[in-house]
Amino acid sequence: MNNFLPVPSLPATLRRRLGSWWPEPLVISRREQLAVAVAALVAIALTALLTQLTVGHAPWLVASMGAAAVLLYALPSSPLAQPWPLVGGHLLSAAIGVACARWVPNPWLAAGLAVGLASFAMISLRCLHPPGGAIALNAVIGGPVIHAMGFAFVLLPLLNALLMLALALFLNNRVLRRPYPRPLPAANRHLISDPKPLERLGIRDEDVEAALAGFNHLLDISRSDLEQVMTLAEMHAYRRRLGDIRCRDIMSRDVLSLRPDASLQEAWRLLRRHRVRALPVTGEFGQVLGMVSLVDFLKRLDGTPQGLRERLARLLGGRGADNRVAAIMSTPVVSVRASLHLVELVPLFADRGLHHVPVVGSDGTLNGMISQSDLIAALYQGQLAG
Repeated sequence: MNNFLPVPSLPATLRRRLGSWWPEPLVISRREQLAVAVAALVAIALTALLTQLTVGHAPWLVASMGAAAVLLYALPSSPLAQPWPLVGGHLLSAAIGVACARWVPNPWLAAGLAVGLASFAMISLRCLHPPGGAIALNAVIGGPVIHAMGFAFVLLPLLNALLMLALALFLNNRVLRRPYPRPLPAANRHLISDPKPLERLGIRDEDVEAALAGFNHLLDISRSDLEQVMTLAEMHAYRRRLGDIRCRDIMSRDVLSLRPDASLQEAWRLLRRHRVRALPVTGEFGQVLGMVSLVDFLKRLDGTPQGLRERLARLLGGRGADNRVAAIMSTPVVSVRASLHLVELVPLFADRGLHHVPVVGSDGTLNGMISQSDLIAALYQGQLAG
């Protein structure tokens, strides 16, 4: 006999509603999770220690630094975690909080005004930083010690923020090996205003602007990162349609190469005889050391087009170390593995302006070469097969 009362099941609408409250999984590896935790631990501990040594009396650490640490190490590319929001957001919010605490006698009204005005000011001055709301509130409800400091309290979160910024620059770039602050988008390498090749037929800046305007909410992602995510999604979709074509399927295997001590005359002869624009330079055991191309020869021929033939003749007829391939070859070399998917080559040729890419093994030895012509032919054949 069942001694338990039946439990009515939740209505389907309520179940869906409750299910929507459950957050999506965070796409982050376990190693990255541990790195974030250790970096936040070190940053907070060192900031507290250095502030205590500098200030010498309590309070020496504001609570908003905990939230700032999460942003700086879990979301370092977020617009909310960049240097100006970190420093400017704390400075502005602390000043507003102290002003509200001093000039608004009602505590609950002062607290509301502090957070509201700080949010408005941070958005207006492009330094929105969520921990700023906490420091504005802390200036109002922090108690007699905070109130007694007056506007001198502003110096405490400012000092904390500057120390956290210095640690974020070191830990993110030197220890965690990820860029901070967020790097600026690369300029057009040809110094013209046209979009990059991959951006001309895909999603453009005006498309992103229109989408963000229609969304009408702040997103915790920069426009450049959003564009990069959309580009990667497009590439994954194209890879799925194209099929499993790898570098090993399209690379040239019978590849000419040069040694670093080969003469420039030999390099020029091979480039002209085989009608290629570049040749890999390999070491004693076949590892790729550099690339020598027609462009590398032209870089050595400074001056106007007049007399180009004579200058080239003098270069090829030189003596000693200056007449060796090692003197003009380009390094370091952008190379790929044989297992790399064909789609991953497109940004290298389209946006980085490469014309030839060597294919290397796990030990760095030369296995083959891929040119722009190889890539175009493979993409064309892949579209026909699809």
